[in-house]
Amino acid sequence: MGMHGVPMESDDDHGEPQKFNKYACGCCIVASMISIIFGYDTGVMSGAMIFIKEELNIGDVKVEVLAGILNICALVGSLMAGRTSDYIGRRYTITLSSVIFLVGAVLMGWAPNYAVLLAGRCTAGIGVGFALMIAPVYSAEIASSKSRGFLTSLPELCISIGILLGYVSNYFFGKLTLKLGWRLMLGIAAIPSFVLAFGIVKMPESPRWLVWQGRLGEAKKILQQVCNSEEEAEKRFRDIKKAAGYDENCEADFVEPLKNSNGGQGVWKELLLRPRPAVRWILIAAIGIHFFEHAVGVEAVVLYGPRIFKKAGIKGKDKLLLATIGIGVTKTLFILVATFLLDKVGRRKLLLISTSGVIVALTTLGFSLTMTENVEHQLLWALILSIVATYTFLAFFSIGIAPITWVYSSEIFPLKLRAQGMAIGVAVNRLMNAIISMTFLSLSKAITIGGAFFMFAGISVMAWWFFYFLLPETKGKSLEEMETLFTRGRGGGRIKNNGGVEIQQRNEVQMRNHGDNTS
Repeated sequence: MGMHGVPMESDDDHGEPQKFNKYACGCCIVASMISIIFGYDTGVMSGAMIFIKEELNIGDVKVEVLAGILNICALVGSLMAGRTSDYIGRRYTITLSSVIFLVGAVLMGWAPNYAVLLAGRCTAGIGVGFALMIAPVYSAEIASSKSRGFLTSLPELCISIGILLGYVSNYFFGKLTLKLGWRLMLGIAAIPSFVLAFGIVKMPESPRWLVWQGRLGEAKKILQQVCNSEEEAEKRFRDIKKAAGYDENCEADFVEPLKNSNGGQGVWKELLLRPRPAVRWILIAAIGIHFFEHAVGVEAVVLYGPRIFKKAGIKGKDKLLLATIGIGVTKTLFILVATFLLDKVGRRKLLLISTSGVIVALTTLGFSLTMTENVEHQLLWALILSIVATYTFLAFFSIGIAPITWVYSSEIFPLKLRAQGMAIGVAVNRLMNAIISMTFLSLSKAITIGGAFFMFAGISVMAWWFFYFLLPETKGKSLEEMETLFTRGRGGGRIKNNGGVEIQQRNEVQMRNHGDNTS
């Protein structure tokens, strides 16, 4: 968006691409590190559960509770994080998340019994809720519009790297004694949490949060660091001031924060009770994309991968854990590919391609697992097909749905509503994750494991429909343009860009109103 609210032309119109800012990238990488710890915790639990069940002598229900309780607590954590980050800032919220993780990891590593293990898992869960909400928001607010897809997808890439490290940890620590192995798997996450809690303090605060607090001088200095030129920093600074409700020509270092600059009832009223039509659409889009990310069944594959491969016919703990490492490798590799495609191909196209592949892969997995369940002897072709379908599902899921869920929901909310709007999305995300984690074993017994994946394929068809009709393209748009994008005519791919006339007219009206108020 240009100086007077008119959308900036794309880089292609200028003929020269925007440079990549290394400092902004560094900030987003450090912020995303918290997601590695969460991913590790998720991945390591899939293998640790095999050993925990054996040593603590617990049944399937307790295993499901242990797997899913993390997400119930993360739901609570994400809702707390929205308000917390509006009060203390994005940066200190990441620090707080690291400290909560640290406590949870120490409790799980010590765990003399199931109760302490569950308490540690719950504590880590609250840290997860904080991390999942704050890392993409911080990255979106630091990044420029042209690199936002790449930088905001880093937390999801870090989750995948963490999951892969968790699987590798399972394989190596699984060779230790039963009592020591799983405790080391879970407790070792305390080390990176401790390092990150201190490292994060060296990072700058989000310039958008600083503007919202009236700390304009600090925000301008940080924008000069995360932008490639004085001109770009000035343009972004003016747009952010305007979006926050200040005079865009104000040059004071500090101004009185506007009402509701710390969130609270005003934000909830605007989000839930009396939302503007554009905000209502944004909220539906954010809740929908977070709902479908887990409703398509990814958690069943990531968390219960060893059980799926066992059903397919793979025997022996070592082989099961090795096959599961393949899940981590596939997920990480394809999310890495996605981070480079998001700002080139666009969110919407990648999302529809991803969901189409997921539908085919889940249908194939459902068929192959049904075949292996209904025969006495091992079917080699069905075993191979199950493994290929599992990896194909993860490849398609990771190239679109996985990173775009976090990129899209962190960029579409207006500044004042962003933290708590994202918190609602994350709460839905964790609730769905918990439901899948805690019911998959029971569901696969009730309708067979093949039937469960046929059900996920059906849900994926609904997801494709939702994405097609309700999610407009956000590639290349500034955060300050998003509300206008969601104000235009409905219809997903049929949303047309009217050359910025509508945005310009709207901003001229806002400027006149602002002038009347200040005079």
